[in-house]
Amino acid sequence: MERPSKQFWVVGGEFSDTRFNGLVPGTERVLGPFAARRDAETAWSRLASETRSLCNARFSITEEQLR
Repeated sequence: MERPSKQFWVVGGEFSDTRFNGLVPGTERVLGPFAARRDAETAWSRLASETRSLCNARFSITEEQLR
C-alpha cells in the first residue's frame, strides 16, 4: 500500500478584528490530519457553519507535504 504524499489540516479560530491579524487566545482550533482533502472540507464546512454568527471567525484548510 502506497503511503499518502500529503495530509490536510483545518486551522483557525476567532480573531481580534475583521482584518484577521491575531487570534483571540483560547479560541484556536486545529482539526486533522486528514488523508483526503474532501474529509478536511467536510470538517471545515461543519466548523464554518457552527461559527457563522461570529464575524471574526475564520478557518482554512492547509496542506502538508509528507516525505
